[in-house]
Amino acid sequence: MVTPLLLGALAVLLAGPAPALLARVHRTRHTPRAAMVLWQSGALAAVLAAVGAGLSLVTGTAWQRAPDLLPYLTAGIALLLTALVLGRLLLSGHLVGTDLRALRRRHRDQLDVVARRDARAPGGTAVLENDLPVAYCVPGRHVQRVVVSVGALDRLSPDEVSAVLAHERAHLRARHDLVLEAFSVLHHAFPRWVSSAAALAEVRLLVEVLADRAASRDGRCAALGRALVTLAEGRATGPGFALAASGDDSTLLVRVRLLADHRPHRVQAAVLVALAGAVLALPTAFVVLPWLNGLV
Repeated sequence: MVTPLLLGALAVLLAGPAPALLARVHRTRHTPRAAMVLWQSGALAAVLAAVGAGLSLVTGTAWQRAPDLLPYLTAGIALLLTALVLGRLLLSGHLVGTDLRALRRRHRDQLDVVARRDARAPGGTAVLENDLPVAYCVPGRHVQRVVVSVGALDRLSPDEVSAVLAHERAHLRARHDLVLEAFSVLHHAFPRWVSSAAALAEVRLLVEVLADRAASRDGRCAALGRALVTLAEGRATGPGFALAASGDDSTLLVRVRLLADHRPHRVQAAVLVALAGAVLALPTAFVVLPWLNGLV
């Protein structure tokens, strides 16, 4: 009975309080790739713990072969709750994924009609007739779009345009949309009184930082920083289902400061990856160790 309680408590902890606390540790943003691994391992561990809590209670009851009916009734309720958790995850994944893909497909079709090409934005970039400076990408499995407005092309220098386009292509190349989609699914699947919005917000920031790092590798750090400020001044963002270079005002200063940090932070990255492995191993340990003790 102890193992299901521990796993249930771990699932609640990893779904709510832990992400809220981790989001306050801003130093992890200096190693965005390792930080992303930690966030992903925490999310996966929360799911494993939630599912494992019910399954461990069911298997424990089956092995004990208790003569009383109450343990079997409790195990049945636990199995039902486990099925409910899995059902919510599957339903959330279906709804979020279906909506995002439909919106992106519709927007790509609209872009094919209204967008044009411009020599200032090479590489098949779709250019919108909009005076507000905006740049974003529309992900897709087979068909993708990088979009920039005329207002952005008019305000940005050629180097800044190149940096912004590199930022958007980094999103598409790394499929950051799938990372955000996974965290959106988890956020909607867990009850609001359990889940924390901090995980989704922090992951959104981290994917932007990763794209910033990729775009600034060729000495375009200063150009990208200036471009981000210019895009943010326009107060325009891309559609909610897209990934926009400007992001939001609350994270702009953070991203510009991180652009200026060129140190590798190898020790911190190693610590975060090791912590990610430990977090992911916790649910497995809670299930396996009692089983091994029972064999001794």
